Amino acid sequence: MARVRANGLDHHVQQLPHRPGPHAAAADGGAPTVVFLHGAFIDSLASFYFTLGPQFADAGFDVLMYDLRGHGRSERPGTGYGVEDFTADLAALLDSAGPDAPVHLLGNSFGGTVALDFAVHHPRRTASVTVVESSPATPQWAQTMAGALHLATSELPEEEALAWFVAEYGALASTRQGDARHDAHIARLGRAAAKLIAATTIADDIPAGRTLTDAQLRALTCPVLLINGQNGLVAEETARLARLLPHCDVVVVPGQKHSVLVEDADRVGALALDWAARRVLTRSVTG
Repeated sequence: MARVRANGLDHHVQQLPHRPGPHAAAADGGAPTVVFLHGAFIDSLASFYFTLGPQFADAGFDVLMYDLRGHGRSERPGTGYGVEDFTADLAALLDSAGPDAPVHLLGNSFGGTVALDFAVHHPRRTASVTVVESSPATPQWAQTMAGALHLATSELPEEEALAWFVAEYGALASTRQGDARHDAHIARLGRAAAKLIAATTIADDIPAGRTLTDAQLRALTCPVLLINGQNGLVAEETARLARLLPHCDVVVVPGQKHSVLVEDADRVGALALDWAARRVLTRSVTG
C-alpha cells in the first residue's frame, strides 16, 4: 500500500506495473498507463484491484488505482466533494505518481463522471475514457443526484434511510437480489456510506459541484467508450451523449444492471481492454 499526498490530502494508491504484453511495446515511449476511478459512497479501489486491474497489467498496461477522497483508506475531509475536487485530486496524483504521457481513464459509476470531467478540463493529459454505467455531470444529472440524496439524507430517519438505500440499490443495481451473502454485503456497504454521509458534506457537495455543458462535451476529442448494463440506469443519457461526443462507442452487456462491473467483471474487462488496446495501437501508428 502507498500513501500519496496530492491536492492537500493523503490518498491510498495501488499500482500494478505492466507485465510483458503486446501493448507495452506498442505504446510510444513505454507502457501505456490506465487509471481506474471507482464509484461513490459504497465503493473503493478494491472493485478494480481484484478484477480489471490485473487484466490490464497482464496485457501490458501500467495500472494506477486509488481510493477517492473520503473513501476506502484515503483521507476523509469534512468538506470538498464537488466533481471539481475529485478532478483536482486526479490531476495532482498524476503529477506525483503518474507518467508524463496522456493516460487512459476507466471509471465506474461516479468514477466515470469524474473521468469525463477530467478529460474535458485536461484534454492533453487524457488518451481515452471508458465509463461503466456512468454519465457526465450535467445540470440534469446534478438535479437527479440532488433529489435522490435529499430523500436519503433529509426526508427519512437515519435508520429508515439505511434500509431504503439498501433496498433501492439492490433493486436498481444488482441482479443478485435474494442471495443472502450478497444482501449482507450490500448492507455493510450501506452502513459505510451512511458514516461517510454523516461525517462530511458529500451529499450536498456532489450535486452542487461543477457541471458540463453540451458545448464542452462536443469539444471532447479523445475517444470515449460507454459500457452499460442492459437494464442499467443510464441508457437515456448514453444515447444523448453518443450524439454529442465526436468519437464515441457504446457497448451493452446483456442481462446486467448498474452493478455490471462487479457482477460481470470478465466481460467488462474484455470489452474495455480490447477497446483501450486498439486506442494504443492507433496512437502508436498515427502519433
